[in-house]
Amino acid sequence: MAGSLQTKLKENTYPGRGIVIGRSSDGKKAVTAYFIMGRSTNSRNRIFVTEGEGIRTQAYDESLLVDPSLIIYAPVRVLGDTTIVTNGDQTDTIYEGLQKGLTFEQSLRSRRFEPDGPNFTPRISGIMEVKDGGYAYSLSILKSNEGREESCVRFTYAYDEPVAGEGHFIHTYQQDGDPLPSFAGEPEPVEIPDDIDAFTKMIWESLNEDNKVSLFVRYIDIESGKYETRIVNKHEEEK
Repeated sequence: MAGSLQTKLKENTYPGRGIVIGRSSDGKKAVTAYFIMGRSTNSRNRIFVTEGEGIRTQAYDESLLVDPSLIIYAPVRVLGDTTIVTNGDQTDTIYEGLQKGLTFEQSLRSRRFEPDGPNFTPRISGIMEVKDGGYAYSLSILKSNEGREESCVRFTYAYDEPVAGEGHFIHTYQQDGDPLPSFAGEPEPVEIPDDIDAFTKMIWESLNEDNKVSLFVRYIDIESGKYETRIVNKHEEEK
């Protein structure tokens, strides 16, 4: 049974980066949300900006940018009827793999978790396929095997004919910690409403005030393929 995303977010001060994919309660929209959080100045110094049909991260203050390798990337890209959402530059890996005829899972075979020991942040990824009135989505996580740098474990979850009003939530960390404990278990079923603005507001207000950085939400009409997008950046709110 789908649970409350609001509750899950409010009870966790540091889920890290998170992806939600599902279907609106009226059954008409394919829905996704992606958020980033940060504990360091470098991680918090980011905003989401539009790039083509997707988005990319950008330093809010270029003078504070220390290491762009794991924080500057395109979280969302669109390839035809497929929307790709990830927490790193594996967005490009999936995009290029799909262009070559590889599957979502095959495209990620060349990637592992992030090289940021001792955390070894998982790579979380999702794809949404909206075509001819049909909709399906998949989620993936690549993570270290109990904190071992040499061993990567790979899980892919595919959801055909998603249920109206239900989505699945996957995030990088179980909770705050040092080192940060990787997400464990299957993506969590959560409720998805019809209203994009209400959903955006709920997620943003439920994320920890000190650690939240940016949020992206998109609702795609399953029949027409047209979409609405919302982007919230903490730095721009504080102006």
